[in-house]
Amino acid sequence: MRLLATIAALLLYAVLPLADAQPLPPASAIDIPSGNSILHAQLYKPAGDGPFPTVIALHGCGGLSGHSEPVLPRYRDWAEELVKDGKAVLLPDSYGSRGLGPQCRVKERHISGRRDRVADIVAARKWLAQQSWAMPDRISLIGWASGASALLWAVRPQLPDHVEPDFRAAIAFYPDCRASSGLGWSARVPTLVLIGGKDDVSSPPACRQMIDGARGRSALTRIVVYPGAYHDFDRINLPVHAIASTDAAVPERGHVGSDPEARADAQKLVADWLAR
Repeated sequence: MRLLATIAALLLYAVLPLADAQPLPPASAIDIPSGNSILHAQLYKPAGDGPFPTVIALHGCGGLSGHSEPVLPRYRDWAEELVKDGKAVLLPDSYGSRGLGPQCRVKERHISGRRDRVADIVAARKWLAQQSWAMPDRISLIGWASGASALLWAVRPQLPDHVEPDFRAAIAFYPDCRASSGLGWSARVPTLVLIGGKDDVSSPPACRQMIDGARGRSALTRIVVYPGAYHDFDRINLPVHAIASTDAAVPERGHVGSDPEARADAQKLVADWLAR
């Protein structure tokens, strides 16, 4: 009986939440001046006054928010990881700020990643430079899909009007590298590209060509290709499937789906890259 009681107590302890396992606090809505307009954003911060290392996180073509939530779970999950690691996370809403919905299947683009979204990155960086809780020399970029493609433009040496000190690091999840790879891309800040080897939405060969071409005339760049992973490999509980819907918030073609091993490895790489 004493043994059974001990086992029951251990099992109960195992399922109880840890005292220091705090849920992610709600995001704060932020309005950022950007030229003659306002850039809306969502901000997650650790408890306390900081200053904190800060990450500007850039959503993909499906947008930042859902029907009833200001931040989609795929981005909130990453924000939670980063906040647990002591970082603040600022998520600009490039589409909602312009009155736009998802842009994955829009034939005539209403927003340019190379211009408009880079302008959003610059505006977010300037705003952060004025915040006492943000460490000015430890502001980094992370982006997914079209947000990652915009990030690749933002870290090029040719970017005008960027704020000093520059970004600490940049991480691009499965960007479309086809435009950048043909233009002699290079980066002025350490840049990591993470992509699945079976990604048939973006182009792993183009990303590898882009990174290989930047060596010797660029800041530190690295690409990690996960052989069995598809587009969106870092999402949680998304079975791999061929895209067959007409949902404007998903790409037109290809496959998407989770890869838990690739996600776990990416989490470690992201933490290490941002700690440099």
